[in-house]
Amino acid sequence: MMLYRIGRVVCRLFFGFFFRLRATGMSNIPREGPVILCSNHISTLDPPIIGTPLERNIHFMAKAELFRIPLFSALIRSLGAFPVKRGGVSKESIRHALRLLEEGGMMGIFPEGSRRGDGMGKKGAASLALRSGATVIPVAIIGNYKLFRQMRVVYGKPIDLTEFRESDRSDALEQATEHIMASIRQLLREHS
Repeated sequence: MMLYRIGRVVCRLFFGFFFRLRATGMSNIPREGPVILCSNHISTLDPPIIGTPLERNIHFMAKAELFRIPLFSALIRSLGAFPVKRGGVSKESIRHALRLLEEGGMMGIFPEGSRRGDGMGKKGAASLALRSGATVIPVAIIGNYKLFRQMRVVYGKPIDLTEFRESDRSDALEQATEHIMASIRQLLREHS
C-alpha cells in the first residue's frame, strides 16, 4: 500500500493548495475495526477528498466501466477500489465488500448512488452495515470544488443502527437507509 500512502500525500498537497481543504470530526472514526463512511456525492473528486485527511486506508466501489481502461484500472485497483455493476445486484462486489469489512477494513459509500442523486438513499450501505456490524460514520462534503475556494469534509458521530439489526420488521432496511441519509442531511445543515 505504498502507492496509497504516496497518493495520500499528493492529495493532501493538491486539495490543501487548490481547494483549501478543511476536515473536522476525524476523531469520530474508529482507529480499527470495520467502518463504513457514508457521504453525499457531488463530484468525481469526492472519493479522494474523503480519504485524504484520514490515516486509515479507505476502499470504494467504482463502476465497472472504469476497470475497462487498462492503466486507470491498475491504478484504482492498487488504491483499493473494486468494481460494481450499476443497475443491478453485483454479488461478487457484495462478497468482496463483506470480506473487506470482516477483515476490519474501511469503506466509503455514496448512498445516493450517483452525483445526480435525488437525496434518496439506496439500500446497499445499510445492508452492508447491518450484515457486517460495521460502524457507520456519516460524512458531509461541503463546497463546490472551485479553485482556491474552501472545501470542507465533516465526519459525524457514529450512527447507531442497533434497533434495525435487532428488528424483525420487513422495512428495517429502508428505515436504516433513511436514518443514514437523515444523518448526512443533518451534517450538511449544521455545517453549510
